Amino acid sequence: MNDGMHADPDTDEAVLDRKARLEFMTWERKPAETDSTDQRALKQKLAHSANARIADTAYIAEDARIFTTSLIVGHRSWIAAHALVRGDIELGSNCSVNAYACISGKVRCGDGVRIASLVSIVGFNHGFDDPDTPINDQPHEIKGIVIGDDVWIGANAVILDGVTIGNGAVIAAGAVVNKDVPPLAIMAGVPAKLIRRRGEKPMAAKSHRGEVEKALRSICDMAESQWRDVLNHYRRPEGYISPDAGGVARESARHQCDAIEIAAGFGAPPTGDEAKAIIDRLQAMQDPQTGLFPDPFTPPGPSLPVLEDNLSLYNVLAAGYALEILGSKPKYRIASAEMDAVSLCDWLDALPWKNRAWRCGDRIDGIATALYFNARYFESGRGREVLFGWLATHVDRATGLWGRPTAEQGFLQPINGFYRLTRGTYAQFGLPVPHPDAAINSVLTHYRNYNGFSGESYSACNLLDTIHPLWLCLKQTDFMRAQAETIAETVILRAPERWQPGAGFAFADGQQPSLQGTEMWLSTLHLAADLLNLTENFAFIPQGVHCTRAAGLGV
Repeated sequence: MNDGMHADPDTDEAVLDRKARLEFMTWERKPAETDSTDQRALKQKLAHSANARIADTAYIAEDARIFTTSLIVGHRSWIAAHALVRGDIELGSNCSVNAYACISGKVRCGDGVRIASLVSIVGFNHGFDDPDTPINDQPHEIKGIVIGDDVWIGANAVILDGVTIGNGAVIAAGAVVNKDVPPLAIMAGVPAKLIRRRGEKPMAAKSHRGEVEKALRSICDMAESQWRDVLNHYRRPEGYISPDAGGVARESARHQCDAIEIAAGFGAPPTGDEAKAIIDRLQAMQDPQTGLFPDPFTPPGPSLPVLEDNLSLYNVLAAGYALEILGSKPKYRIASAEMDAVSLCDWLDALPWKNRAWRCGDRIDGIATALYFNARYFESGRGREVLFGWLATHVDRATGLWGRPTAEQGFLQPINGFYRLTRGTYAQFGLPVPHPDAAINSVLTHYRNYNGFSGESYSACNLLDTIHPLWLCLKQTDFMRAQAETIAETVILRAPERWQPGAGFAFADGQQPSLQGTEMWLSTLHLAADLLNLTENFAFIPQGVHCTRAAGLGV
């Protein structure tokens, strides 16, 4: 019985439980608790000790640790127990800082920012560049962090100094954000990368497999019945004349090789006297000293280094595989590819990885293919071992790629370079890619950043350089397979409308059709069909440059 002289122990316990609960679950607070005597006293104390201006409707847990030079907390915002808030901090309205989060330095948050437990938002950076000065004596740098409205930052995420996060963004748990985040972006990973944007449907939201099979059969029927007409469309008495990747019609050795690949893909390569004449012509292109294949219609400049002539090196692929299709081989060993270990590593190091990763992949594709021909038909040193060793130690583990994105093109250079590099190395020799999950994530992000490509960028190059990496990496993993399959479906569904009767495919939207565009698009469609296990619906099977069978030969 309560005689008025002693408090009810049940009531005391309930009050203590409620107070403890609000320390960690402050969203349960009631208006009276927000404006309680204890809260008013705490806010007044912080106004003096932490230069704080805290809205009457805000709530600060008693066990929050606040050591600021300036603090602004807006209406209906709250800071939970054991959160550490220090520096120059501003929280807008309806913001939440959960238990054990740490906000340091200079940080500006808009309205509706949700900060989960164990998040670190670090709006300063410690100097460390001078190795002769102890780190604790080196100066701090403060750029500050700006977080927009309606942002959710997941548990254990880290936001580094200098970052601006756009309105509506979501930062996944465990992500490390070291660059600006666009509005509505969903970011994940270390370092954080764009997964998709809020409001976008996940790419795997719907399958169109029935429509895909119908589209494959449609394009197959057209291409299979018209491929001879396509070749005749570009055939001239002196050879083949067709637009190149830039849309300019010219004579090139590649056009002859593309014609061979198209015919072989439909199971009808040149034979007899025609094949013999082509073999003689292609073998005559090869330089006996270097082993490369200079294009007779666009000869290299006299002062150009031997491995810098793009056509001479690419024709190792084009002419070399065409010769194999015709039952022959290069006439000479490709001596230029046979470098000693130091020379090969020096050459690889000197490639322009920072801003021209596609060029780097192109060069490696040529060298690796030359080493393949040497090993199969002549003799080869240890170049393959050195090449694969260098690649293993220079791949970016975070992206799965070689080379870096650029400010102008994003991941375009390293993604397209990844295709060329891995085509001639890992795919050709039947070896596993080093970091397939990371590579798939990079390719999907790149595809989204370009919105699946459009206009001139909707080209055989960009689509092949998307599909082939996904096809190759998914041989090792099922990571994001559904998203990759959706891209493959989309590519197939958009193909029939691009076929031009009797002329084939254009290399890119807005161009005239060409032999190069036709061969590359047919190969891309085969890869997309193979990724979807639908190759029975598509008669074309690449036999040369884009062949899906590994040559093997080991390393």
